[in-house]
Amino acid sequence: MTNLLAAGRAVRSAAPHALFDAMRAALTEYYEAVDVDLLMADYSLTCLQPVTSLPHTARPLPVESSPEGRAFGSQEPFGQYVAEDGSVDLHLPVTVRGDRLGILTVRLPKHRCTPDTVEELTELAEVLGHEIVVAERDTDVYLQARRASRLTLASEMQWQLLPARACARPEYAIGAQLEPAYDIHGDNFDWSSTAENLTLSVTNGMGDGIQASLLTNLAVNALRNARRAGIDIADQAALADQAIYAQYRGEAYVSTLLLSFELATGRGRVVDAGSPQLWRQRDKAVEHVGFEAQLPLGMFDETAYVAQDFQALPGDRMIFVSDGVYSALSGAGEAYGERALARAIQSVGLLPAAAVPRALLQELASYRDADAEDDALVLCLDWFGRTDPAPDQAD
Repeated sequence: MTNLLAAGRAVRSAAPHALFDAMRAALTEYYEAVDVDLLMADYSLTCLQPVTSLPHTARPLPVESSPEGRAFGSQEPFGQYVAEDGSVDLHLPVTVRGDRLGILTVRLPKHRCTPDTVEELTELAEVLGHEIVVAERDTDVYLQARRASRLTLASEMQWQLLPARACARPEYAIGAQLEPAYDIHGDNFDWSSTAENLTLSVTNGMGDGIQASLLTNLAVNALRNARRAGIDIADQAALADQAIYAQYRGEAYVSTLLLSFELATGRGRVVDAGSPQLWRQRDKAVEHVGFEAQLPLGMFDETAYVAQDFQALPGDRMIFVSDGVYSALSGAGEAYGERALARAIQSVGLLPAAAVPRALLQELASYRDADAEDDALVLCLDWFGRTDPAPDQAD
């Protein structure tokens, strides 16, 4: 425990760009580590990029077929013996509240690889993850390391707008992904929670490239501004609608699906303002959940929006998709369609929420035309419900 505290203190006191160097030095000093590597998941979640002094100088590792990828996928420590000297490589998830950032690999002498050491190193990997999230305000080192190739400017704006790619709380787990990861345009997602509520939005700005990204940025920030003022979701939609119309005068608009859930009861309210769809898997049945369609944000001046009721039950899996998913065309011009999407959702039923979006998008990629340019967004929300009172309500 003394080693754990000392190593954690060393990382927390390091300069933002030097977190990994501090972690490597601490693990060498306190745990006799022979070698330490930090791998960051790339934007497409297909490879793990080494953090080096100069990004892209070390070989990335595939998520699908590497020991490091196995630890990343399972979110459990994975050890492998290194034949030449009998030491052990421990691959440890670097994860923050369900958001999978990467893997910390620590090579230890065999005699140091005890259950207590594995537990402490697993905790230190989580500490490193928290520090990386904070450090990204002040350094580009970790964002650069995530890039398997260069992002377009529109993609840069969209990724910086996101809250994260996953989030987990006792009441729910969320995972989301955008494709093409390095050339995304107008699709986006957002969420925020309090002690009692979860608010979630899926947006799709019309157009391509930087114009679509600018439009979506305005929409998401307008929704956030209204949400942070404590306003109901129907009025959040109305205020965002006014902001977009004032800027574009109806020449551009944003399709949006906006939801708010009570964590204690699962009762929800929904504003359906455009093309994003909600699919629900309850028990073994998968179905498209339709709502009363309302106008996209910014299409007309001073549109009034009405929230509809919705109920989430423990065990529900909710899949949100953009039109780039359900309207995707094959090389022969055939639409992906509801039946294929329902089958795909059933096929990933055993995966955790954080892994579902990438799996569905991989399935979609094998179907649709390789030259398709439309964005594709998938967000998975697993609803567990609340069985105990919130901490501030407990006796």
